Amino acid sequence: MSKADNMLAILWLLKSEKKMTAKQLSDELEIHIRTVYRYIDALCASGVPIVSDSGHNGGYSLLHNFTKAPLFFDLNEQKALIHAAKFAQEAGYPFGDALSQAITKLKTYTNKEQLSQINRHEAHFDVINPSKNSVHESVLQVLEVSVANACTLQMDYQKGNSEHVQTRRIDPYGLVYWKGNWYITAYCHLREEIRSFRVDRIHVLYRTELQFERPPEFNAREHFLNMLLPDEEQMEDMVSVRIQARPRIINYLADHWLFNQSIVEQTEDTLHIKMHESTLHDFAPYTLLSYGQQLQILEPLSLRERLSCIAAELYEHYRTV
Repeated sequence: MSKADNMLAILWLLKSEKKMTAKQLSDELEIHIRTVYRYIDALCASGVPIVSDSGHNGGYSLLHNFTKAPLFFDLNEQKALIHAAKFAQEAGYPFGDALSQAITKLKTYTNKEQLSQINRHEAHFDVINPSKNSVHESVLQVLEVSVANACTLQMDYQKGNSEHVQTRRIDPYGLVYWKGNWYITAYCHLREEIRSFRVDRIHVLYRTELQFERPPEFNAREHFLNMLLPDEEQMEDMVSVRIQARPRIINYLADHWLFNQSIVEQTEDTLHIKMHESTLHDFAPYTLLSYGQQLQILEPLSLRERLSCIAAELYEHYRTV
C-alpha cells in the first residue's frame, strides 16, 4: 500500500479505541516498525491527536473525541456510500477503478459487526442500467478533468442525424447524466453559443493548451434542463396539444419528462399541454405511439397526421421486409 493508505489504515485500527503497540501495527500492516514510527509522527504533525502511553500496558490510541470525527462513518453512512457507488458504476462513472478501491478500503477498515451488516444490506441491492461502452470511459475522464481545470478541448463529433464527423473546439462547462446518457455542456466556438453534446458521439478528443473562464454562477444542470423544457414566457408561442385517455394513461403522460413541465391543464381523462413545434413533431410522436390505441389526440391535426405517417411508414417497412 502507499504511504497515504498505510496512514489511513493506522487511523482505522486505532479507531477501535483499543491501544495498539508499534509492533502490533507493524504486524497488522506488514510494514517495518520504523515505518510505523514515521507514520505516527507524520499523523501527529498533521494534527491527529494520537496518545502514546509507555510501560507494560502502553501503546498508541486516539483521543476519544477524535474517534467521533467526520473522518469515520457510522453504519448508515457506510451503507449509503456503498449503495450510491452502485448507481455511479452502473451509470458509467469515469473513475470506476478509484471508486472500487475506495469501497474496498471502507470495507477493510470498518469493524466486523458493521461489515457484516453492510454485506447484508448490499447483497440484495442492485441497479440495472444498459451496458456502457468502456471506450467512452477515457473520454469521460478527460472531460471531467478539463471541466475542473477549465481547459479548452477539440473534438471530432457526429450529430445524431448526420453521417459526417465534424471538428469542433469547445470550452467544457459541466458533465450531465440524463436518461442513460452522458452529456457535456460546453461553449461551442463553431456555433458561438452554449450547447450540449452526447459523449458517446465524440469520436476523438484532444486537449489544447488554451484556458477559458466559465460564466459566473453557470449551472450545467439548469442549462441542460432549460434547453429541454420551456419556461412560462415561451409557452405563449407554443402549439397547444390536447390528449384524451384513461386516467392511468393521463397520469403516466403527466409524469413524463417531455410533458410534465408543459402542462396547462390536467383533468381525470384529458391532458392539455403546450410544446415547441420541433419537439412536437420530432420527439412527442414516438412517445405517444408507444401507447397505441389507449389514447386519442384531440388537437392539433398536424400531430395526428404525423402519428399516422409514422405508423404507415412502419407498417410499410415491416410489410415489405
